[in-house]
Amino acid sequence: MTVNRLRPRRSCLAVPGSNPRFLEKAQGLPADQVFLDLEDACAPLAKPEARHTIVKFLNEGDWTGKTRVVRVNDWTTEWTYRDVVTVVEGAGQNLDCIMLPKVQTADQVVALDLLLTQIEKTMGFEVGKIGIEAQIENARGLNNVNAIAEASPRVETIIFGPADFMASINMKSLVVGEQPPGYPADAYHFILMKILMAARANNLQAIDGPYLQIKNVDGYREVANRAAALGFDGKWVLHPGQVEAANEVFSPSQEDFDHAELILDAYEYYTSEAGGKKGSAMLGDEMIDEASRKMALVISGKGRAAGMTRTSKFEAPEA
Repeated sequence: MTVNRLRPRRSCLAVPGSNPRFLEKAQGLPADQVFLDLEDACAPLAKPEARHTIVKFLNEGDWTGKTRVVRVNDWTTEWTYRDVVTVVEGAGQNLDCIMLPKVQTADQVVALDLLLTQIEKTMGFEVGKIGIEAQIENARGLNNVNAIAEASPRVETIIFGPADFMASINMKSLVVGEQPPGYPADAYHFILMKILMAARANNLQAIDGPYLQIKNVDGYREVANRAAALGFDGKWVLHPGQVEAANEVFSPSQEDFDHAELILDAYEYYTSEAGGKKGSAMLGDEMIDEASRKMALVISGKGRAAGMTRTSKFEAPEA
């Protein structure tokens, strides 16, 4: 079985699983991923009905071009197993991933993996097709993030959950994702880098969590740019107004995309027989080598995943 574990996730739209109107609207938004939420966005009394609402929309909705995810409740609650069983048995063939919040240990990921496998076998689904997104939301989860990232071949992403994390470490701030007052540096740098290293060491994606001031698009861009600069693959969006910003921030500029494509073409040429079998060469005023190729592959891959097309072409020098 071959599963694309590196799906585009520039914008990951959160949609309450108990709100049919929002579920309908989400299908027409240009988000790379939509996750239908059974956790914080659903009141406890609404969760049982929301499971069936989600099944209906997964099976009957048009989610073309989107990664389809359901966030279940965390393992410390009484709802998790029924969330998974109801949703996966009812709509497993129209589901890409299960998001598990508040992951603290690798065992919690293994438990979800085993439950998914049992359901897939029982229902006759392809075993292992449904991925897992692990959300890190407290200090224990962050300390165990490396083990969590390698706990199952189903794991596709590691997600930073800033709101619960900030509360868990007693951070002095009430604005989710913003820097706490009185601290002169980036209070999230260590957290984001630790998540990013665990993700990259296991060939996973790293996703930044939400920005709750949904009408402050400039503030969203600023926080998103921080994560994108480090190398994160995307960020949650809570409002349609944030989708365009996320897609833009986590895509390369046209200039960078074109440059990356030129580097790849030039390196392929110069290392070939026709190009002189060189280990390094000049592209304009820039020396390129194998390291340049690897860096260009990152930018090129992000651009291609975003559907970008190049506007320039490499021309081999005349003999």
